[in-house]
Amino acid sequence: MAGEVALAGMTEFSTRVEEISISGIREVFEAAGEGAINLGLGQPDFPTPPHAREAAVEAIRAGRADAYTSNKGIEPLREAIVAKHERDQGLDLDPERVIATAGGSEALHLALEAHVEPGEEVLIPDPGFVSYDALTRLAGGTPVPVPLREDLTIDPAAIEAAITDDTAAFVVNSPANPTGAVASETDVKEFARIADEHDVLCLSDEVYEYTIFDGEHYSPAQYAESDNVVLVNAASKLYSMTGWRLGWVTASKRRIERMLRVHQYIQACASAPAQFAAEAALTGPQDVVDEMSESFERRRDVLLEGLSEAGIDCPTPRGAFYAMPNVPDGFIEECLDRGVIVVPGEAFGAHGAGYARISYATDEETLREAIDIMEKAADAVR
Repeated sequence: MAGEVALAGMTEFSTRVEEISISGIREVFEAAGEGAINLGLGQPDFPTPPHAREAAVEAIRAGRADAYTSNKGIEPLREAIVAKHERDQGLDLDPERVIATAGGSEALHLALEAHVEPGEEVLIPDPGFVSYDALTRLAGGTPVPVPLREDLTIDPAAIEAAITDDTAAFVVNSPANPTGAVASETDVKEFARIADEHDVLCLSDEVYEYTIFDGEHYSPAQYAESDNVVLVNAASKLYSMTGWRLGWVTASKRRIERMLRVHQYIQACASAPAQFAAEAALTGPQDVVDEMSESFERRRDVLLEGLSEAGIDCPTPRGAFYAMPNVPDGFIEECLDRGVIVVPGEAFGAHGAGYARISYATDEETLREAIDIMEKAADAVR
């Protein structure tokens, strides 16, 4: 039929799209049967704070969420974001240096589209969040995987050694998905130095900032002397608002202006109701943040104890809600057959082979049930 056959001499699909594939995480979900215990889902299992929900409802009822907002987002939300980063990192921002986005994913997309020329390289952690590779390719760039240390943290020396004349940017993610690793202050200072001295962009993904069990969160934006740091964050993981799709990007005014050019055409503005909800989450009671973090820490300890008893080695995650143990051959498939979803490490990069990502964003009872099954799976493949 017309429209179903590619015209002679024309490419049917763009090379950029042909170079990426459906996420390995999604493939595992679709392979699982009904009733499987899902330890692959990367979202908190807590409700959005009531005051954030109510703020969105109130804005809708009052007719304040019916129209486009400013491209950058409503002023009160951007002021709340500025206040959050001043309080937490001591950053000297202003609302003009913030864009509210459709989740952290759009923020990453804007940063890469605005700063990467076709053929330029972007250094990404391997294993690392699946979007870094795909979004780099969609921007026309070349992702360059940088292996992690044995403890699964990002090594600044490895980043620096991988920089070439073609390097446009490098990605830092702390606390990290899929590993749960947290960068030390020493390493974060090094990332800032590298961005300054090599004049390359440091794209810092900090969406798990509030879920830290040991130590503190540090941002390269605290230490950089140049404007070579772009900071990405989101309400998604901070306040259990994944479905609201509200994130943000902060940078210098000149960088924000370039990212805004992309944002205005692909999104126009973030969802208005979500903006009002995120403003309330940022400015309202923060007890939910501590409650979630404390719960995730308890679950982490339960999981680590279970993995140890099963004879499975796992670096201790210090943040987020993921663990990345080294697993025996056949373990992931055996878990799936027994009704527990864990994600193959290679879904996050070639250096993830031999690992599995386990999300413990589920209640303790279900987690303990899954651990029992994983112990049996480990015994079965040994």
